[in-house]
Amino acid sequence: MKIRKEDTVLVIAGKDRGKRGKIHRVYLESSKALVEGVNMIKRHMRPRPTVRQTGIVERESPVNASNLMLVCPKCNQPCRVGYRLLEDKSKVRVCRRCGETID
Repeated sequence: MKIRKEDTVLVIAGKDRGKRGKIHRVYLESSKALVEGVNMIKRHMRPRPTVRQTGIVERESPVNASNLMLVCPKCNQPCRVGYRLLEDKSKVRVCRRCGETID
């Protein structure tokens, strides 16, 4: 997957199209990501000793990675991601729009 934790992404499809947010968690097995403030759902929580907040709680739900596009930190535009090998044989992500390294 070409997106990682702490990346800023743009939602390109779905009910939250156009929103930007930071990735909290990435689920590799299902290729989904949990994005801050995107795909909010209402969860009904029963009162229990271990649960802090009860009642109707709004929280984020994972979004499919195909509906997300990485925002380049240099040009601040959504971009496609490529890879480049450096001289020390390390692999880095590259913005296809401006050519700068992302990592």
